[in-house]
Amino acid sequence: MLIVTGGAGFIGSAFVWKLNSEGIDDVVIVDRLGQSDKWGNLVNRRFADYIHKDDFLEMVCEDRVPFNVRGIVHMGACSSTTERDADYLMENNYRYSRRVAEWAVKKGVRFIYASSAATYGDGAKGFSDDDTVTETLRPINMYGYSKQVFDLWVLRNRLQHKFAGIKFFNVFGPNEYHKGDMKSVVYKACHQISETGKVKLFKSYEPEYRDGEQMRDFVYVKDCVEALWWLLENREANGIFNLGTGHARSWNDLVNAVFSAMNRDPQIDYIEMPESIRDQYQYFTEAKMDKLHAAGCPLSFRSLEDAVRDYVVNYLEKGDGRL
Repeated sequence: MLIVTGGAGFIGSAFVWKLNSEGIDDVVIVDRLGQSDKWGNLVNRRFADYIHKDDFLEMVCEDRVPFNVRGIVHMGACSSTTERDADYLMENNYRYSRRVAEWAVKKGVRFIYASSAATYGDGAKGFSDDDTVTETLRPINMYGYSKQVFDLWVLRNRLQHKFAGIKFFNVFGPNEYHKGDMKSVVYKACHQISETGKVKLFKSYEPEYRDGEQMRDFVYVKDCVEALWWLLENREANGIFNLGTGHARSWNDLVNAVFSAMNRDPQIDYIEMPESIRDQYQYFTEAKMDKLHAAGCPLSFRSLEDAVRDYVVNYLEKGDGRL
């Protein structure tokens, strides 16, 4: 049995889609659905059971998980970079992860978990996933810090030789529709263009970046789940790895790809960035991908334009946005 925490969420449900495409449905979904719409990500999926995240943690802590587990893909977390409740983030993103990881070690279960490029902070120390660099990073928001604390726990206990951690960069694609303000700019741009013919992007407040030329490593969720699948199948591939394309592109590039996919002429309005996030804003991210390549992962990424076109034409314009 495979357990996917956060299995109704964005990346988690996309990974269950990948498992189903491989003919695998002996999957337990662990999540908290609450009043969100992410239950819809499960409608087209095949799985053996659903367990509330609190119930699963209780099973883990009491060592009474009622399955023969061969792997845990731990995607469950609060992923909001603007979340202000630090206690909640530490409990949900660090302590919960630690308890599940400790159980996986005890049982010899394959454990793959989601870290984040938010751990890199303002990028002053670069974007290398070398372990010696990880120990020096200084995140600039609480979400990134909660992920960093777990990465450091893994390193201090030398579990990087038993686990695979993934520092996701800017992931976009189907199944993100429930994420509120944390939905990708591709999703938001498609809807803005449909409604107004225009896209709004934040102005730049750094002289070396023109408006809209702030850069990110945008990576398609379909490519991400291919990497997760490879890691699940290759237990000897362990460590904390970046997962991005390795090539930064601008926000202008991204929204121009959306306009092109929708057969519209680009019209972009640059708006003021809220003061509450200006000091936490990353102007450049680009994954160093040498480590995952060296581990043997046969990475192949769609171009930004091809990925955006697939997402827009085959999902967003059809009104669903779900795999």
